[in-house]
Amino acid sequence: MAMNKNTVLAWATFIMILVGLGLIALGAFRYREVSGWGFAAVGIGFFAIAWVFNALKGRV
Repeated sequence: MAMNKNTVLAWATFIMILVGLGLIALGAFRYREVSGWGFAAVGIGFFAIAWVFNALKGRV
């Protein structure tokens, strides 16, 4: 199985979505204080970067 640039970007997008979901879940269920908002904000940031990686597939 050859890993070309599109495959690498697809895996990076998938992993970043998983990490983003994990961070949002930590913010929602584990930390009820102000730190929960920080975890959720970073999780949304991971989604934004994953969106950019997905948009770059086929163009880089």
